[in-house]
Amino acid sequence: MKRRWIFIVIIGVILAAILIYSTTRKDTTVMVTAKAVKGQFDVIVSTTGELAALNSVDIRGPEGLREARIHNVKIVDLIPEGTVVGAGDYVASLDKTDATNQLQNMEDQIEKDEATVLQTQLDTTMSLRDYRNQIKDLEYAVEERQIILDQSQYEPPATIRSAEMNLDKAKRAYEQAVYNYALKKEQAEASMVKAEINLKRQYQRYNGLINVLEKFTVYAPQSGMVIYKKEWDGAKRKVGSQISFWDPVVATLPDLTKMIAKTYVNEIDISKVNSGQPVLIGVDAFPGRQYTGLVTEVANVGEQLPSSDAKVFEVIVLLNETDTTLRPSMTTVTQIKTNTYNDVVYVPLEAVHSSDSLSYVFPVGKNIRQIVDLGEANENYIVVNEGVDPDEEFYMTIPEDAESREFKGWDIYEKVKARRLEEERIKREEMEQVQREQEERLRLMREQGGGPNGMQPGMMTPDANMRIRSGVRPSGGGQAPSIRNK
Repeated sequence: MKRRWIFIVIIGVILAAILIYSTTRKDTTVMVTAKAVKGQFDVIVSTTGELAALNSVDIRGPEGLREARIHNVKIVDLIPEGTVVGAGDYVASLDKTDATNQLQNMEDQIEKDEATVLQTQLDTTMSLRDYRNQIKDLEYAVEERQIILDQSQYEPPATIRSAEMNLDKAKRAYEQAVYNYALKKEQAEASMVKAEINLKRQYQRYNGLINVLEKFTVYAPQSGMVIYKKEWDGAKRKVGSQISFWDPVVATLPDLTKMIAKTYVNEIDISKVNSGQPVLIGVDAFPGRQYTGLVTEVANVGEQLPSSDAKVFEVIVLLNETDTTLRPSMTTVTQIKTNTYNDVVYVPLEAVHSSDSLSYVFPVGKNIRQIVDLGEANENYIVVNEGVDPDEEFYMTIPEDAESREFKGWDIYEKVKARRLEEERIKREEMEQVQREQEERLRLMREQGGGPNGMQPGMMTPDANMRIRSGVRPSGGGQAPSIRNK
């Protein structure tokens, strides 16, 4: 019986604890709030990147790899990255195995070509000697036929005619042999020249390969800090990597007095970035330091990084400061200031909520959902063109009674809606104008003798469609595309 009462008491204590915890938790729930701020608003595009030298000198492998018919060479030794070297100091060694094998093959080929030259010379000598002997015999035959003709002057006419014909045949055979000898001599000389040229080429390739092999030990062209060359996929060249005749760079010697930050901006934000915009740069290796810079280059064509599915555009930022502690490939955080608005009201992004095409906030102390007209945003805040007063306080989270609160500010919504309709009208007129111009060009082309392949009236070229699509902004969502200063 006593155990039963103890069990009941324990259950009661547990239920009382649960009740007290639930009541306390409900009563102590705190709604986070924030105030609207009026002042300068900076539109920032933040990205990560890495440092690089503005100027650098390449440490290159041996020149002449292409002439030596060596496509790829492996790096077998390379000094550590970051090593400071002087002009002429050792940097790397390259694998000579393939080149040495090729050199041995060349030596064998040279021996064959030398034998070919000698054989051609002997064959030519013997062949021409035979031709000269043949010509001498024919010359004797002509003289012999001439003597027979001279001795037949008192013979019958038929005998004289036969002697004349034999002499004529002997002369023609002699002349033909002389002509053939000249051709044979030219042919033999050409064969000798060809064999000698082949041998000379082999000697040139052989000597060229020897000169290339002497450069398989790579030295620094000037003083500096060795930085490994990056491959197309971002990996650094190291021991075991290969260089080729079209890309013989082993490493680089960067000029650390002028640094740049290479970063990539996604296709959504790239339209905001332009050359000359100021940039604030942080380096992960030195958290307490910040540097300033300017955007100098913005890529016109996007690319896809190996580790990402999104298209990005390369942006180059030139650092204003000089710091000898900065090193290439250090990770950076770049904040590009794409626009600045003075005397505007802005609130935290978490304070703005949306439903279909409505954007609204929850003012503290008011049982309403205030409709707002939004402008540009950065990573943390968004500009409110209308619907919010400076220093007005808002809930950062959705209140429990949110659905019961009425919307206020339908006039603001009507203005936003009218502005969007006007923008859509303007875009539609631009599209129609482009289409009219295209149809007019097609008409003129048909009148002049035909238009583009397979195109009919009213059809648009891919370029025209591209221009139209790039100019149209989506009309949905709660954020207005323009900003008005308060």
